[in-house]
Amino acid sequence: MVRPTLDEIFAEDDEFGLLNVKPRAGGGGAAQDRGLQALRDVMAFQDMHGRLPDPDAFDHDEMRLGSIWESVRQAPTEQMRAEDHLGLLEALEPPAPRSWRDEPEESDVPSSLDDIFDDDDLDVDASLVTLKHSTPSAERNLPDHRAEFVPCTDFDAFKERFEAVQQALETGERKALPVKKWAVIEPIEGDFFIRNGLLAMIAEKSEMTARGGARDHRLRVIFSNGMESDPLMSSFRKSLNDDKTARMVEKVGLGPLDPEWESDRLELSGTIYVARSRSTQPEIQSQRMILHKIGVTSQDVARRVADARNDPTFLLAPVEIVATFDLKNLARAKVENLLHRFFADARPGELFVLDRFGKKVFPKEWFFVLPEHVARAAKLIEQGQLHLYRYDLTSQSIVARTE
Repeated sequence: MVRPTLDEIFAEDDEFGLLNVKPRAGGGGAAQDRGLQALRDVMAFQDMHGRLPDPDAFDHDEMRLGSIWESVRQAPTEQMRAEDHLGLLEALEPPAPRSWRDEPEESDVPSSLDDIFDDDDLDVDASLVTLKHSTPSAERNLPDHRAEFVPCTDFDAFKERFEAVQQALETGERKALPVKKWAVIEPIEGDFFIRNGLLAMIAEKSEMTARGGARDHRLRVIFSNGMESDPLMSSFRKSLNDDKTARMVEKVGLGPLDPEWESDRLELSGTIYVARSRSTQPEIQSQRMILHKIGVTSQDVARRVADARNDPTFLLAPVEIVATFDLKNLARAKVENLLHRFFADARPGELFVLDRFGKKVFPKEWFFVLPEHVARAAKLIEQGQLHLYRYDLTSQSIVARTE
């Protein structure tokens, strides 16, 4: 079947006159007449009501006239201007639209955040501008003590150990293993690392704390150049991860069951200290004269307690040292364990503090004892006779065992 072309279609008879379309009269004239008529209607509305028609009015006729007027006044003709004896076109001629490139008006620029939030056009929910779960700067846990490098006053006690490890590394008896990125390292006393090109030994790992809401330990790290530092274990771990050259020195022995595995662990002597809390909490302040912390450290006692107000182990408050006792040829960790077990009956059952996250922390190193009790217990440990005595909670005294 052959379809007709357009020429053939238009050449056929137009039975219904569909193609007899008359051109519309000049559109410009009709637009001018519409604008002129709208102006006349608006002037009449102005004379009657004393105002212009509102395009948002509830009355349909006013709304229609107002919408038409908003449209035609944008491009007034000369005839409209000539007939506008009320000056409606001049009064309502819109200002030239501003571009985003134009400089803002001085009055439009707010001088402070208060000006922005006080703007009536800005309806901001108070919950969006009120800080929650944020500690004021004056109350933040700023450390009183930073883990700075200081000379190690007893470096002679560690010098031979450093030399032995260095020689073992050179002969291949020990290996320096790379620290894998983001590896979770749990150092123990006696572990050796290489950090920033220096051998580093964990000389002391203090009791568990929960500083900042996370479980942590304070370390004493001795370096082969004769310096020492006391960072938190998490900080020391981060420093190893940040150092691309960091290494972990392989232990002696085949594993934890090998007797040689713990040969690097130090049996350090140290200092027994008795600390009294300076907390302002009523329940602690009321019994501060009989509530004491018993601790043992191998480092300077003042450095150990310097950051006490940020450490739940110290009841999140500064402390004062009321007594110290030197250890001679006695293992620090064993002495601390003996003292805590000896005074276990005098440990407060419900003593706790809330960390900054509202979690309860129960320190285990505080006891209802007097400094002289700790002094006598330390003397008995030195004499090897502590097992012959016990602490009597009723009389609050150290008495001889009768069994």
